[in-house]
Order: sequence, then structure tokens, then C-alpha cells
Amino acid sequence: MAEAWMMLADALLQREALICRLAEGRPPRDFAGLYVTDDEVERLLAGLPGLDGPGVERVAAVRAGAAGPVVEAREAFELSGPFGTVAENAGLTVGEAEVLALLLAVEMSPARQRLVGYIQDSVQLPRLTLATLGRIFVEDDHVGVRAVAPRGGLIRSALARVTGDGPWGTQVAEPAARLIWHLAGDDSPDPALPPGTAARSGTISGKSELVLVHGGDRESRLHALGGQRLLVVPPPETDLAWQAVIREATITRSTVVVDLPAALPAAGRDVIQRATHLGWVLSSRGEQPLESVPDRPWREIAVFDGAAGPEDWQRAMGRDPDPAYRLSREQLRLVATAAHTDGGLVAPAVRRLAGGHLDGVAVRIRPRRGWPDLILPAEESTQLRELAARHRERDTVYGRWRFRTAPSTGVVALFAGPSGTGKTLAAEVVAGELGLDLYKVDLSAVVSKYIGETEKNLERIFGAAAAGDLVLFFDEADALFGKRSEVSDAHDRYANIEVAYLLQRLETYDGLVVLATNLQRNIDAAFSRRISVAIDFVPPEEPERRLIWRQAFPSTAPVAGDLDLDFLARQFKITGGVISNAALGAAFLAAAEGGPITMRHAVLSVKREFQKLGRLRTEKEFDRYWDLVSKDATDAAPAG
Repeated sequence: MAEAWMMLADALLQREALICRLAEGRPPRDFAGLYVTDDEVERLLAGLPGLDGPGVERVAAVRAGAAGPVVEAREAFELSGPFGTVAENAGLTVGEAEVLALLLAVEMSPARQRLVGYIQDSVQLPRLTLATLGRIFVEDDHVGVRAVAPRGGLIRSALARVTGDGPWGTQVAEPAARLIWHLAGDDSPDPALPPGTAARSGTISGKSELVLVHGGDRESRLHALGGQRLLVVPPPETDLAWQAVIREATITRSTVVVDLPAALPAAGRDVIQRATHLGWVLSSRGEQPLESVPDRPWREIAVFDGAAGPEDWQRAMGRDPDPAYRLSREQLRLVATAAHTDGGLVAPAVRRLAGGHLDGVAVRIRPRRGWPDLILPAEESTQLRELAARHRERDTVYGRWRFRTAPSTGVVALFAGPSGTGKTLAAEVVAGELGLDLYKVDLSAVVSKYIGETEKNLERIFGAAAAGDLVLFFDEADALFGKRSEVSDAHDRYANIEVAYLLQRLETYDGLVVLATNLQRNIDAAFSRRISVAIDFVPPEEPERRLIWRQAFPSTAPVAGDLDLDFLARQFKITGGVISNAALGAAFLAAAEGGPITMRHAVLSVKREFQKLGRLRTEKEFDRYWDLVSKDATDAAPAG
């Protein structure tokens, strides 16, 4: 049996067809609407309202005679089933619901469309025109065609639209395809929704209110809304996309969450002011400017803590929180998605958080070396372990113990010392201790001669780093964090702005940042108060150099018995980086000769390192190998 709304539509169409047939005496024509005959001109003139011809009485008589089925259908018409639910969701009046029922019935039936073509006397008009809607709903107290007016209920809820660019009377009203598919049993999302739209299941709010939620991360802001049924959308860029959002939320009875990276655009403000039948949420990191807030009552929710708790971990991962990682709810959601495809392992998923976002501006280093590989004096090693603990225990100190953040929970470390003293290796070891990846910022890709571009690149770095738990490493940080100078021209002014921007960004970053410099005094003094840990890296003394030489030659390498590591450590006061390069160079010299690594290879390689550094060779340093290194290069080269 047909639903009540279809029966009402059929009764209305039947009445209008009878008026056309009996009152107007209009026969069906094969080419109706394609040309106008003499008889049709006479009939049209007689039926014009201003002429008050006999057609008016005939129409009234036929309408009265056909009133019975319409009255019965209206008495049976009720807002039930899927159609009734959508009508109630949209806040439609009974009259607006009747207009929607008629539009849907015609749209879903080719037979009704042929009947509409007869009623409108045009085979080119299978949909109802605005003029015909006005004729069908002739009652004075009925909303009729006003249901599809610009502020009408069907337009406000985006359940129908008016198309055509001709005269007003010939423009047609058509229901949304998404609504028809819904009534047909298919609930695929509207294809016109903005890319990135996501539906969240939950309870129906039932409140048509406006909520402003700000602070924290995206997932924490959604968490603050409770378990509502949500439609989360980025800001739509077109009117069609806004209509799709309204339509989807109306059909599914969802609260719309607009995830805003900036202020709500004026178009969105107007849409939200009109679509009062829906609940709306403006979600943003910062507060929305008052001038961008829609002119309707609203309430505000501030999110101060976005850290994922035990309940969040249980819901997302089915386990207790991992103490090694302090994740926001948004990070946890991404980690859970990645972990489900990787056997449930948390560590690889955390490392994937920033993957892809920093390509081109930073080099990803997966920590492979640990504490045994780092040869430092005891004091510096202790400081590095304290640095790792400071980052790891932030949740305890700032969370459970409620220490005041200064001004964020991030950790900034300064590694100062000559090149080759182990600053990069130390950053890698600390990252490995924390189970994080190290991202070494490529300054050549960051610093730009164009004003404002450096800040944009830095914002990209810090923004991407905030999406994942990682260690940011700025090598040769003097180029970015150098002292501000006296302003003598525009370049000085903008260089100082870059330093000020960096200082501000460090103060709001919650991760671990390592700044490496050859000279600590080159760093602007304003950064000193933001530095949590400062470690001086000095060239190694003889005991450390001996350990570094020993580690530089793998156990798998063929080493000759004359390789005197004590001599190398005692005689050559060089850094760990130079030692590693010298050992590698000796290995290649030996490999070229097809033999083991000998003392001759090691000494010649040290000579090459001295040449690269521009350092003079002295007989006191090379001692008994002086003759070897003082010969011409051709004499000292290995036999080919």
C-alpha cells in the first residue's frame, strides 16, 4: 500500500488534472508546449484572472467536486516513517511537508511526470513549475509555492531547489537526489559534501543550538561535545557544498561541526543564521572573532588539555596508556589507525605521525645508535640522560603534580661545541632513548631571501612537528637563532622579525627541540630563558679518543696487528667526527690494496683529514711516521 504522503500527492494531481480536462476542456496533445494553436489562444484569454471569464466558475465547480479525495488524503497525511522523520528534522510545517511530498512523488514516478506534462500542457515540463505549485495549493492559508521561496522551509533545509533561468512561472522545483535515495533505502553520503567530511555516530542531540569550542587538538574538541551524532566538515568553499552539508545533517539528524583553521567566512555565517533547525559547532584552535560568529544565541566551550587519557587509550587501542608516549587525542586516533595495520605496535605508529609532512624541509633520521656509541665525559652524559627524562616525565610534573608550564610543556636543548664533538650523535641517541624519530632541519630549504617566506617555512615545520611526537634538530642554529642586530635597513628589520617569530614559536611548541651551534655566544640572549638544558660539547681527551678510535673499527673489519690505537689517541688531538672519518678513510685505502687495515693506512688517512681542515702537520704529532706523511702525495699513495 502506498504511503500517506504519496496518496496525498496523487489526490492533488488528480484534482488538478480534472480541472484541466473538465473545466478548461483541454485535450491531451502530442506536441503540447511546442507551439500555440488558435483554440489555445482563445482558451488562455478566457482563463486570464483579470478578464474574470466563465472559466473561473467552471474551475471552482470542478475543484469542489474533486475535494473529497483531497480532504481524505489530508486527514490521513501524517509525518511518519522516513519521510516524516526528515520533515520533522527539517522543522517543516504541514503545508511545507505537503509541497515536499508532491515534489517527491512526481520525481520518483515517470507516470506522474507524464501527468504533470499534461497539467502544464507541455511535454518539456515533466517537473512542477512554480506557477503550477501556486495553482495546486490554491488555499489562502496554505504556504504553497512559498515553501520553495529563498527563505522557505524546503530551501532552508536544502531538501529542494528551484532551477531554470526563464520566467518565474516556468522555473521548476525539484527535490534533492540525496533525499530520494534516502527514501529508497540508500544512505550513501551526499556526493557534494566537502572533501574530508566525516560522520561520527552517537546520540541525537535534539538541540538546535550554536556552540563555539576552541583550544586543544581537533579530537579533544570533538570529545568535549560528548557522544553526539556529528557531521564533521571542513569549511565548504561553495554554496552547493554548504547546501550538501545542511541536507546531509538534516536527513541524518546530525550536529554539524565546522572544523575551522581560521575565522568563519561570511558565507558560512549567513548559512548558519538561516539553518536554525540544525545544531552547529564552530571548532577552532583559537577563539572565533565576534564579528564572524553568526547572529544567534551561542555558548562556548574552552578545551585546555588535549592529552589522551586511559579511557581514550582503551577505546582506541584496547589497552592502557603507554607511558613512553604523551599523545593528544588526535594523535592517538591516527596512531590507532596505523597500529591496526601493523600488528598493534605503538612505537612504529608514533614514528609515522609526522611522515610526509616534513619532506623537503627536514631529513628524517631513524635512531640506530645508543648510549654505548656516544663517548662523552661523565658530566655531559648525565646531562643528556636528564634531558631525555625531562621530556619523558612531562606528564608527571605538569600533569599530576600541577607544576606551572613555562610557558609550554616543550623542552628546548642547546648543544654548543666545535664541529665533530658529537652534537648530532647525541641528538640521535636522545631520540632513540625516547623512542622517537629525529628530524634534522635543512636550513637551505628554510631560509629564504624573500620577506616572509622563512616564517612560512618555519610554521610548516612546527605545525607538522606538532602532529607527531618527534625531535626537531636545528644544526648550525646560528643561521636562524642568531643575535638580533641594530636596524639599519629593511633586511635587518625583517631578520629581527624572524628571530622574534622563532622565539614566539618555541614558547608555544610542546615537543623537544635541539639547537646545535659551534659558538654559544652567537645565540640571541632572548632564547636563553627558553632553553631548558644547555650542554657544552668539548673535544675529547685522550681516554675518550682511545674509546672512539676503538669503536671506529667494526669487529668485522680486518685489522693488522701494527694498528696502534694508543698512539693515535695520544698523538692526534682531534674530535670524534674527525676520528670517524679517518678510520673510514683508512678502510678504503686498505680495501684498494686488497689487504688489512694497517697503521700506515690510518696515519695517511689522518693526514688527509688534516688537509681538509687546513691544519698544519707537525713532526711532533706524527712522530715516527713523519717521513711517511711528509713525502709527496704520489709517494705516499698506496700501490695500485
